[in-house]
Amino acid sequence: MEMQQIRYFLALARTLNFTRAAEECNVSQSALTRAIQALEGELGGELVRREHSRSHLTELGKRMLPLVERCYESALTAKALAKSIAKEDLAPLSVGVSDSVNVELIMAPIAEMFRSFPGLQLKLQHGGGAAILSMLKEGGAEIAIAGPIEDNWERLDHWALFEEPFELAVRADHPLAMENEITLEKLRKVPVFCQSGCEMHDTAARMVTGSGLSTANIHDVVTYHDLMALVSSGVGAAMVPRSAPKDDAIKRAPIADLPLSRTVSIYAVAGRKRETAAAAFLNLLRSTEFSG
Repeated sequence: MEMQQIRYFLALARTLNFTRAAEECNVSQSALTRAIQALEGELGGELVRREHSRSHLTELGKRMLPLVERCYESALTAKALAKSIAKEDLAPLSVGVSDSVNVELIMAPIAEMFRSFPGLQLKLQHGGGAAILSMLKEGGAEIAIAGPIEDNWERLDHWALFEEPFELAVRADHPLAMENEITLEKLRKVPVFCQSGCEMHDTAARMVTGSGLSTANIHDVVTYHDLMALVSSGVGAAMVPRSAPKDDAIKRAPIADLPLSRTVSIYAVAGRKRETAAAAFLNLLRSTEFSG
């Protein structure tokens, strides 16, 4: 399997059009077709089925795509890393992390990046779901970690890291901390605080109203620090993801009739050339075991 064949296959899988893929790879359509056929011969099956001007991936093609993507990115990263180290170049890495994601989860991968790239220049940014999407679209961040981002932009790539439920956080001496089971009804007169920029904010509000309860007792704050300051003061409770930082003075438990959960994913822009450090960081995140 040659890197050229892999590059052609990835372009074809992205465009689903032999002519456009050939133009993107700056080769003739016949050359691209021969390379794809040779790759299919090596893998023992058809990868792409052609139908007039439109094509689609076969089942084998769909299964091979993520493996081929990793292979290609790893090869490019290794080559660029060797070149960077030889030249002692700076390695910029711009990362966007959602306000609702515990940044401590990615500290081990970031520490590994500093060990691997002597010239690493990290730019770590935070924001809500909409801000994270803007960072990616405008090039302010090459890699982002966030909950579900609702957008129809076809160039938004994502890879799931882990799934997690949301829990209710209260001070250990709060009356709710003594309850065997917390339900929405028990929250009717308790101030509940949520992060306004959390990707699951609107979904949670719809679930609450759908249960017949009012959102009058749900209050918005911007930062997790503010959220925990309010809970620690005993004012009320907060809805937090399970991976949020733990505090011995705070008790957390699920809300029995609010099955709110999310998938935390890596986001990047499809087709945009990634810097060496960004490609390496993406591969590192995808190979890290996370527990939500």
